[in-house]
Amino acid sequence: MEKKGNLIIGKRIKKVTIITLIGFSLFVGCHSPYEPDFVKIPIEFEVDSGLSIDTNGYHHLTIDMTKWQTLHRISGHVYRDGNPVNVVKFGWGSNLYWTIGDTFGYVIANNGLTDDLVYVGYDTTYITWFTGYEVPIVNGASYSREDGEVNTMIAPVRSMKGDTSVIYYRYIDSYYGDEYSGEFYVIFD
Repeated sequence: MEKKGNLIIGKRIKKVTIITLIGFSLFVGCHSPYEPDFVKIPIEFEVDSGLSIDTNGYHHLTIDMTKWQTLHRISGHVYRDGNPVNVVKFGWGSNLYWTIGDTFGYVIANNGLTDDLVYVGYDTTYITWFTGYEVPIVNGASYSREDGEVNTMIAPVRSMKGDTSVIYYRYIDSYYGDEYSGEFYVIFD
C-alpha cells in the first residue's frame, strides 16, 4: 500500500512539474500579439541648400558685390520612417562672423506731412552703439514645419568673397532623446 501511495505522489509531482515548465516556457517565450517589438526609428535630415554643389560636395554661393550682405535661405526636411516630422528644433552655427565697425548704418526718421499737408523733413541719426559687436552669418535656431521643412538664413558679407564657411546644425529627437549633428561647406564665390 505504501508503494501505491508513493507512486501516486510521484505522478502528482511529475504533473505539477510538467505543468509548471510548460506554463513558465509559455510565459517567458511569448509576448502579446498586441504589443509590437520595439524598433527605434531615428529622425533623418536632408539638406537642400538651393545652391550648386561641386564634385567635392561643396556648396557655392555667389556674393552680391553691390550690397553689404548677400541673403540666402538654407532649407531641409526631417523625416521619421519616410514621414515628415513637425516641431523639431534646430540649432545652427558657422565658423564665420563679421564685426560691426564705427557706423553700422543709420536710421531715418520720416516725420512725413502734417494734417495741413506741410512737409516736415528727415532727421538722420547714425547708429554707433553696436561698434565691435560680432555678427554671425547664420540665424541661430529654427523649427521644422508640419511638412517636415526646416529653414534658416545665411547672410555673408561682401568681404567674405573667396572664403569657405562651415555651416553646423544640430537637432534633438525629443521622442527618444537622441542628439544629431552635421555640417556642410559653402564657398562664397
